[in-house]
Amino acid sequence: MPPLITLAGEYRALVRIAWPMLVAQLAQTGTGVVDTIMAGRYSPLDLAAIAIGYNIWLPLYLLFIGTMLGATTIIAQDYGAGRRQRIRDCLPQSLWLAVVLGLAVAPLCYFAGPLLDLLSLDGETHSRSLGYLQAVAFGLPAAAIFQALRCHTQGIGILRPFAIASVIGFLANIPLNYAFIYGKWGAPELGAVGCGWATAISLWLGPVLISIYMARAKHLRPYLPPLRLVAPHWPIQREILRLGLPMGLSFFLEIAVFSVIALMIATMGNTAIAAHQIATNVWDVVYMMLVSIGSAMATRVGHAIGAQDRGAVGLAFTCGASTIAVLGLTFMLVLLLVPGAIIGTYTQDAGIHHIASGLIGLAALFILIDATQITTTFTLRAFKDTLFPFVVLCSAYWFVTLPLGAWLGLVQADNPQEGTMGFWKAMILGVAISTAILVRRLVARLSRPLPPMDPDQTGNTTVSPQRQ
Repeated sequence: MPPLITLAGEYRALVRIAWPMLVAQLAQTGTGVVDTIMAGRYSPLDLAAIAIGYNIWLPLYLLFIGTMLGATTIIAQDYGAGRRQRIRDCLPQSLWLAVVLGLAVAPLCYFAGPLLDLLSLDGETHSRSLGYLQAVAFGLPAAAIFQALRCHTQGIGILRPFAIASVIGFLANIPLNYAFIYGKWGAPELGAVGCGWATAISLWLGPVLISIYMARAKHLRPYLPPLRLVAPHWPIQREILRLGLPMGLSFFLEIAVFSVIALMIATMGNTAIAAHQIATNVWDVVYMMLVSIGSAMATRVGHAIGAQDRGAVGLAFTCGASTIAVLGLTFMLVLLLVPGAIIGTYTQDAGIHHIASGLIGLAALFILIDATQITTTFTLRAFKDTLFPFVVLCSAYWFVTLPLGAWLGLVQADNPQEGTMGFWKAMILGVAISTAILVRRLVARLSRPLPPMDPDQTGNTTVSPQRQ
């Protein structure tokens, strides 16, 4: 074990990166929580509509996050090696990719009618779900740009701008929801559709706010390129895509499985999908908190790899893994001890409460296993090992979780409660299988020498990170 004083120093470094990310992730997840609570208070029908729409656009949003994290992985290692110019060159190319992704994905969300047709929804639920999705679609290009800017600063280890922009967006979403859902302050009463417009406006606030902060922050200037139009440069974009696309597709296909499951549950009725949405929403809050620590750990591991310091790699991993484990166990106990109080925050509907109670208990077990997977996958990503986790996660979810869930939830179940429980049991098994495989991969990776850094490129300014 490293000396205690060294561990304490690494924990402080981890917290410096993790706490603003944690604040930002909670703010972003909190937006979904507020949407769910306010829609649930408005009507169960609008809650069901938002639950269906949310499970369609969320995978698209996570595609942005994962793909842009390719830039974070590159920048973290370049920062550890002191390569400032390569960090500067990366930002314009990330923004080009973000614009293309945003403009390509938004129409998929807007024209989601045929997908909703497959669910055999009643006419009103179909109409409100589609209206919600069409409103959110206008905010997706902004979401992609925001992630490109956020991932650039994350690779350096500076998350304050991400946190500030996310918190302001979260706070703005509350009055916007109130106005457009309930028809207050002269706004039209739109219900679930109004929630979509509030979300879209909040998504556009993100890139505006983070850009203002980055332009004014003196400590970020050494890592930002001059403010001018830069032509697309395929070699840099190709490297970002090589690392980021497996992560983006992994996030997309992982959440897409859960979204397909949610849409299958929607066929059991509005009560079942509302209960599932509450349990998923609770899991999202905890998951984002664990991901914040995992992302910070990956940044620290990436810095250590760039500096070719094997001891620092082990230290960063030890601190990150132990923190995630403690948080996972704590949240598991909270969900097991007070499920009723948690569900009561969302709704007082007795039918929804009855189904959600069992799902919250399964969510506790899900979180414990997921904590191990987060530790493993984020460490592998710091080593630029992204393709193997992508293959494992997608295989486990699509070839184990989804067919088993359909069997347990739709074929074997006699009622909506048994159906939703069957789907959650299948999700737990899929996560457990993929986690076991990835743990073996990580053990093998950590036992090998550190990968050598790429040769420095002509024109790069190399500065020791300790002097920056």
